[in-house]
Amino acid sequence: MKKLTLPLSPEDIAHLHAGDGVLLTGVIYTARDCAHRRLFELLDAGKQLPIDLKSSYIYYAGPCPAPEGKACGSCGPTTAARMNTFAPRLLDLGLCGMIGKGEMSKATREALVRNKKVYFAAIGGAGALCGNAVKTCELVAFPDLLSEAIYKMEVEDFPAVVAHDSFGASVYAD
Repeated sequence: MKKLTLPLSPEDIAHLHAGDGVLLTGVIYTARDCAHRRLFELLDAGKQLPIDLKSSYIYYAGPCPAPEGKACGSCGPTTAARMNTFAPRLLDLGLCGMIGKGEMSKATREALVRNKKVYFAAIGGAGALCGNAVKTCELVAFPDLLSEAIYKMEVEDFPAVVAHDSFGASVYAD
C-alpha cells in the first residue's frame, strides 16, 4: 500500500498505476448526482463554485449521520458511472481526481489521461470502513440535498485502489 497525501503532486501521479493500493490522507469533498447537477448549473450561469476544483478530489458518496464520537457514519462509495456526464468537464476545469465505485466511461478515462489525473476506487460495501477514515466532516454546499450535499472531509489512511491511471490503464480492462 502506498501512503499518499492529498493533493497529489504531478510526480506522485506519475508513479501511480492501475491496481496500486493506496491509503489517502488529506481533504476530499463528497458529491453525488444531485450535487453535480447543481455544480453544472453554477458553471453554466458563470457563477463561482463552492469548492476550488484545482485543489479538490470528489468522493462519490453521501455520508450517513455521525454516531456519537465519530465525524460521520457509514460513507461508502456510490456508482461512479452515474457521474460520467460530469467528470470530463470537471477534470478539464482542473479537478484533481475522483473516488468512487466501479468503472468510468471512455470519455472520462480520456479526460484523466489528457489532464494527467487518476480515479480511485473505494471498497463497495465497506461504508463503515470508509467512514472510520473520516476525521472531520463539514457541510459546504447545498444543505437541502441532505446526505447528497457537498461535505468537506479530512481523511486519514482512506483505503482505495488506483482504478484508472493517468496513462490510460484500468483495473477493469487490464
